[in-house]
Amino acid sequence: MSSAPPQPSPQPSPFPVSVVGIGADGWDGLPEASRRVLREAEVLIGGPRQLQLAPADACPGERVTWPSPLREAVPGLIAGHDGRRIAVLASGDPMFYGIGRTLAETIGADRLRVLPHPSSVSYACARLGWPLETVEIVTLVGRPRASLAGALYDGRRLLVLSGNRHTPGQVAGLLREKGYGGSRMRVLEQLGGPYERIVDGAADTWDDAVRLDALNVVAVDCVRDPGALRLGAVPGLPDEAYEHDGQLTKRYVRAATLAALAPAPGELLWDVGGGSGSIGIEWLRAHRSCQAIAVEKDPERAARIGRNAVALGVVPRLRVVTGPAPEALAGLPVPDAVFIGGGLTAPGLLDACWEALPAGGRLVANTVTLESEALLADRYRAHGGELVRLAVAAAVPVGGFTGWRQAMPVTQWSVTKSGVGA
Repeated sequence: MSSAPPQPSPQPSPFPVSVVGIGADGWDGLPEASRRVLREAEVLIGGPRQLQLAPADACPGERVTWPSPLREAVPGLIAGHDGRRIAVLASGDPMFYGIGRTLAETIGADRLRVLPHPSSVSYACARLGWPLETVEIVTLVGRPRASLAGALYDGRRLLVLSGNRHTPGQVAGLLREKGYGGSRMRVLEQLGGPYERIVDGAADTWDDAVRLDALNVVAVDCVRDPGALRLGAVPGLPDEAYEHDGQLTKRYVRAATLAALAPAPGELLWDVGGGSGSIGIEWLRAHRSCQAIAVEKDPERAARIGRNAVALGVVPRLRVVTGPAPEALAGLPVPDAVFIGGGLTAPGLLDACWEALPAGGRLVANTVTLESEALLADRYRAHGGELVRLAVAAAVPVGGFTGWRQAMPVTQWSVTKSGVGA
């Protein structure tokens, strides 16, 4: 019996997937190049609002609304119209918190032709006279309002991308809670369209009864209230910034620990023996693309880590795993760095953390006990790195005078894994 002839490999579509940005000004605001793509498209894909902005008489192609959940459906939806001219409609700049990223990651950037429109952020900066490069952008579209807390600094300008018309009120409430009630807020609606409007106010007097459009951006001039706790941009936040039960890496040791861990954008930390979560939280505050997993066996402390993450604006980038290490480490994604702040004497913990690290990964472990110190000295002899003792003393009243009170010294081992099996 002869075998079946080989089937030809599927040929790539001769047409790129065109991604066309459109603003609140609709068809009238599009350049001719974007209009031509939409006129010639055999299939137009987008959300209901974007599709309505493309007039049916000018754009006769078949109209397809994005399904939900969207990301999982993208490859099949695009493949289902292979060989046809596809145009995807997106709000503003498709590559700025838009569908462009999802398309690039799911079907490949080389298949896309992106025609951007000015983003809401560009319009907002133009209306406010703010240089775009001086502004911090925070999105609350599909994200908790607590994620805004990590961007609050006195004198900072923020542009907050709103999820709906209720977002400005949520922003005002968070500003008041975090000691920024005096901050000026401006809500910029329908930017670039015929119904554009700016609503001006302040967080501490914001009127939630004002009817706002769902399509808005919130501009915030951050002003820290007198007496509000000042949080800096570098590791070593005040201990008062954390809810804790005493299980907290103290401020100066924390700063030294983060320096040894050396977070870089996009990296993942395992914070093993999380305690109050301070190391993982300050790792995340180093850059908004960083990720962290806190492993804590005590359920009450694990819950506390979650509350601290909310308070300091690093949700949802901090994942809390409740369980004992090393058992709870099984199946976790490969870390770029590991911090061990507790449980060093647990059988197999150090070995499990070391084996989980890839070449170039960093491990930092702190201890105050002689038993754990002996373990670190042994690993230092085997793997090298740095073994240091951190000692901090604080000035305290001694009768009518002032003296030094020494905190328990901390032994710290930090090492970079040089290669597989090292």
